[in-house]
Amino acid sequence: MEYQDIAIGLDVGTTKIVAMVGRRNEYNKIEVLGIGKSRSIGIHKGVVNNITQTIDSIREAISEAEHSSGLKIKEVIVGIAGQHIRSLQHNDYITRLDFENVINHKDINQLITQVHKLVMLPGEEIIHVLPQEYKVDSQSEIGEPIGMYGNRLEANFHVVVGQISSIRNIGRCVKAAGLNLSGMTLEPLASAEAVLSKEEREAGVALVDIGGGTTDVAIFKDNIIRHTAVLPFGGKVITDNIKTDCLIIERQAELLKIKFGSSWPGENKETEIVCIPGLRGRDPKEISLKHLSQIIHTRICEILEYVNMEIDNYGNKDKKKKLIAGLVMTGGGSQLKHIRPLTEYITGMDVRIGYSNEHIAGGENGFISNPEYATSIGLVIKGLNNKKRYFYTKPNIINQSHFNEIYEKNKYELPTFYKNNNSRYYTNYEKQLGYNYDDKFDKKSKSFIEIWADKFRKILNDTE
Repeated sequence: MEYQDIAIGLDVGTTKIVAMVGRRNEYNKIEVLGIGKSRSIGIHKGVVNNITQTIDSIREAISEAEHSSGLKIKEVIVGIAGQHIRSLQHNDYITRLDFENVINHKDINQLITQVHKLVMLPGEEIIHVLPQEYKVDSQSEIGEPIGMYGNRLEANFHVVVGQISSIRNIGRCVKAAGLNLSGMTLEPLASAEAVLSKEEREAGVALVDIGGGTTDVAIFKDNIIRHTAVLPFGGKVITDNIKTDCLIIERQAELLKIKFGSSWPGENKETEIVCIPGLRGRDPKEISLKHLSQIIHTRICEILEYVNMEIDNYGNKDKKKKLIAGLVMTGGGSQLKHIRPLTEYITGMDVRIGYSNEHIAGGENGFISNPEYATSIGLVIKGLNNKKRYFYTKPNIINQSHFNEIYEKNKYELPTFYKNNNSRYYTNYEKQLGYNYDDKFDKKSKSFIEIWADKFRKILNDTE
């Protein structure tokens, strides 16, 4: 019997924490097995400011996800954002000594590892090193250099950097909640996995994820990530402004924003009034919907102006860099009434609201495909994409924990192939697990990943 790969995405946001359990079905769609949601206490603008409260909120969301899925959650992939995130462009290269052989994954990993050693500002560390175009000797604009001959391998990289303390505080909260951290992903990259199509990435598109504490921007062109930014403004700024101007409590301000708020004040008349219950023994408050919309409009315009600035920083005015697919909005803030026409007016770009319907199994659409869960869906997709192991229930043949240990030790190494007297082929994985081998075998008709996967599955099946 084959184990099914299951991934758990943990979206640690400013207003809510979401734990989502998912797997891929036979149609390559995501089946959501369970979801847990809790109020985020201890997070401010994507940064942990109270360890104990954050741990409790994570445990609450995980407990609810376990209950709804019927699974015990041990490992999660976490989304990271916050005002401490910044990005930069970097160019680097390696000189290959063995240039008689073709470029392989080991060369790519060596180049990426070299970039990871860049010296950052004090207190910062690298989160992601994302290759863009490669250059082999004098040939440039190469998308995939593997299999090519060359002496000098060069690449442009998009490097995402964050504060060490903020990154480690999130990791500490996850581990203190009794979970293993399988990886961290920049939240706009996760959201992009959930809502952007391949055609949009190729044509050029800006993803804008308006969350509770931050607004995340990710720009793609020619299927390559070109620019990322995390703005320290989100939906909570609007809620706080409503609370201050209308002299009401935060819960009432949030409900007002969701149920009656609009980004376009012209839609409301002066006579439209909503009545808010007063605090204990006090008279109710009457609030003008036009005034409410003016507050929202002002804050949204400020956020969109910053988004516009990031798009200009990318170079959208350059004809070659033009974002043909326009802008895709997602996150809870994208559900504000009339936000789409306002965004089109401010940016001068085509705008659509991003839903995750394309990636979710047919019967699971509904509230899960809502833009506020885009990051969670994207984290599940990222988690499933990172799973490269094949699991089988063969305890009498192979020790699973031993295999996991060998895999983690060798996953970045180029496998070496061997054959035994029966002409059955093995890799250095099987060698370390105790299989017999004799002559070294080099097979070039398939990629080493394909050979490793095919032969390893065949070996395990043959030993039944």
